[in-house]
Amino acid sequence: MGQTLWFASRATGLVALVLLTTSLALGVAMAGRAAGPRWPRFALGAVHRNLSLTTLMFLAVHVSTAVIDPYAKIGWLDAVVPFVSVYQPFWLGLGAVALDLMLAVLVTSVVRPRVGPRLWRAVHWSGYLCWPVAVVHGLGIGGKDSELGWVIALNAFCALVVLFAVFWRLRTRGTDPDHEARQATGAFASVRGR
Repeated sequence: MGQTLWFASRATGLVALVLLTTSLALGVAMAGRAAGPRWPRFALGAVHRNLSLTTLMFLAVHVSTAVIDPYAKIGWLDAVVPFVSVYQPFWLGLGAVALDLMLAVLVTSVVRPRVGPRLWRAVHWSGYLCWPVAVVHGLGIGGKDSELGWVIALNAFCALVVLFAVFWRLRTRGTDPDHEARQATGAFASVRGR
């Protein structure tokens, strides 16, 4: 197999980063109630969900090729238990943390009706932490690949997309048309609950 598994692992890791970045940006936009006549909220939700699942598929190939590749001697347990690997334990451990956070978001999203909105939202917020941990994992474990101009540009572009999405979200906070209705409903519910 030569370096085929190594190239597959690197490539799917970078594609997973781009997909995770896009999914995170869409999630931030949805949290800000972004929508329009061409992209209603349900369409944004469907794209976000499908991008997240596609990210997980690329991540599965990324992890599988890294484990199957005999060079680093990474075990399946190393991929999910942080900081126990013999091969670059810190950098691989960050990858395991990012994977575990993504899996937690996936599991709570699948069982969302059973866990309730508060727990789902709290776990879903860990998606914000997953992204920088994944970026640092890729930069740290990438070795010489991380120093390539196009890889640096790709990471910088992903960072700019996330920063723009978060900046936009903070600027539009409370300006969506449903904000006042949600606030009134929340106030009404708290008064009614007394």
